[in-house]
Amino acid sequence: MTDVALLALRLWLGIVMLAHGYHHARSQEGTTRWFASKGFRHAGVIARLSALGELGIGTGLALGLLTPVVAAGLVATMAVAFWSIHRFAGFFVFKRPDEGWEYVATLSVTAAFVAAVGPGRYSLDAVLGWADNLDGWVGLAIIAAGLAVAAIQLAATWRRPT
Repeated sequence: MTDVALLALRLWLGIVMLAHGYHHARSQEGTTRWFASKGFRHAGVIARLSALGELGIGTGLALGLLTPVVAAGLVATMAVAFWSIHRFAGFFVFKRPDEGWEYVATLSVTAAFVAAVGPGRYSLDAVLGWADNLDGWVGLAIIAAGLAVAAIQLAATWRRPT
């Protein structure tokens, strides 16, 4: 039953990220303007990379392929969203205008859990024999690397708008 639950959790996270990626890919001009309004330099590049990254993360999670790597991508994406937007609105997601950080934190904690526990038997990682080599502390170390990448991205591309 644990493997079925992990499959369901991965599929849900994958669907959420695919939906975000699809939205960003479909409306590149609007996404670019939005990123620029939030203080991101090179907003067009960030918008394209965001769409591609979210589509890749969603696909990887749904398939259970390189699970801790794509989970780290999700955590990194949510860390950037938290730091640049959501932390200013407080905890609750219903706060306006930018919404609180409970949503991005929930996605991040869930992705870190999947990286630590592993993708389960019903994953490409398991079929390829990688699952047991990428979970546990290795999975959490990959999550930490994802957070480092998020910090680098923020330092290189984001300034709080005045």
